[in-house]
Amino acid sequence: MWGMTATYRYDVEILHLLVSPGHAYFGRARDGTADVPTTDAERAELVAGKGVVGDRFFGKAAHMDAAVTLLAVEALEAMAADLGTAPFDPLLARRNVVLRGAHLAPLLGEEFALESRGALVRLRGGRPAHPCAWMDRVLVPGAHAAMRGRGGLRCRPLSSGDLHRGPAVLHSPVPLEPEQAGAAVLRRPSRLP
Repeated sequence: MWGMTATYRYDVEILHLLVSPGHAYFGRARDGTADVPTTDAERAELVAGKGVVGDRFFGKAAHMDAAVTLLAVEALEAMAADLGTAPFDPLLARRNVVLRGAHLAPLLGEEFALESRGALVRLRGGRPAHPCAWMDRVLVPGAHAAMRGRGGLRCRPLSSGDLHRGPAVLHSPVPLEPEQAGAAVLRRPSRLP
């Protein structure tokens, strides 16, 4: 297809495409969030090596391997169930692409693709998207700890193209378990030799 030897295909849904030119969560939580425009777009344009056009991380050298963040909505649903609270607004997690049916943890370090409306965008899973302490403020107390291991995946876009809300296909070089999309995966810090 595009260089991968074995490809597994999974039907997923792109629920949200968050694009925001500024950071909403910085400083002290008690001071409240920053008032920045945030769009839940129907379509998001990704540029290879740069990120999401119009987003706060677009073209920032320090964020090249983490310019696009993906999150499985099942993670938020599992957190809400664990904490005994109402469902969370997925946009409050501030991840660019919120998916249903996407088991993301095995994609760490892998090259994969999202296909929507016939367009294919290739990505490389860079590192886990760890939650920040702001989750306790914007979601519910205890959300920061509950989100550990299920905060999503930071990625580098390897090709340019558009993602659209709605039905999509996740192309993976490794087998995934969609029923595990909301499961926490805690990794131990690696030690350098």
